[in-house]
Amino acid sequence: MAIPPSGAQYEIAFEDQHVTVVEVGGGLRAYRVGDREVLDGYAVDAICRSGRGQVLAPWPNRIAGGTYEWDGEHLELALTEPENGNAIHGLVRWASWDAVEHEASRVLMKHVLHPQPGYPFPLLLHVECRLGSDGLTVSTTAENVGVRACPFGAGHHPYLKAPSGRVDDLVVDGELLGSKVLDDPKRMDAPWRIAVDDITVWADASWKHVQLFTGDPLPDVARRSLAVEPMTCPPNAFQTGEGVIRLEPGEAFAGTWGIEVAG
Repeated sequence: MAIPPSGAQYEIAFEDQHVTVVEVGGGLRAYRVGDREVLDGYAVDAICRSGRGQVLAPWPNRIAGGTYEWDGEHLELALTEPENGNAIHGLVRWASWDAVEHEASRVLMKHVLHPQPGYPFPLLLHVECRLGSDGLTVSTTAENVGVRACPFGAGHHPYLKAPSGRVDDLVVDGELLGSKVLDDPKRMDAPWRIAVDDITVWADASWKHVQLFTGDPLPDVARRSLAVEPMTCPPNAFQTGEGVIRLEPGEAFAGTWGIEVAG
């Protein structure tokens, strides 16, 4: 029996809402309400492209050159976006996650990130996806299970599917998106809410940044969906220090965000 590119599929449901969480990366492959696909996801027989629904840890976005300094140590990460010379979106997007709890409307995914070149720190990560009358709620925790402090950041990468097939027609926080090209991080007064037509993406105080991305340079996105990415820190944070969370041994990060669909 062939194994899907995204590994085991974990389905959860509540009333007319259905979500698929996957083993590879622990992220969201699909979110459907009735007959409507809320997320621009991907098929079960396809590999995830363009970060669709992925968990971004222990940093979101890019680190230029893949290098940074931490407590006097110079560290070098693999350049996972080699064409631009960046280390992008962390280390867990292609790793296997375990479903340690799986109920009808809830699944809890777990991954142990072991020390490796460029990030010699162990982390215990959990992501819980839950459906309810308030929509989809995603809770993320990360515990430093090592013996020294580590730098940490996190993000998530959902794409909201444009009903018309063009992001130009979307109304974001009351303003028609039109031909605007978006790929910029923005610091937010957390907690925050962003309305995209009748969908609201919300985040608690842990997510102090958001990235809106219209996908213009990506052929598989090409302005057909809008990424609304909750992030704890902006791009290049491991170099600038902006928003980087210092986790001492035994300390943990916790943050929650979600998607509400009106009607």
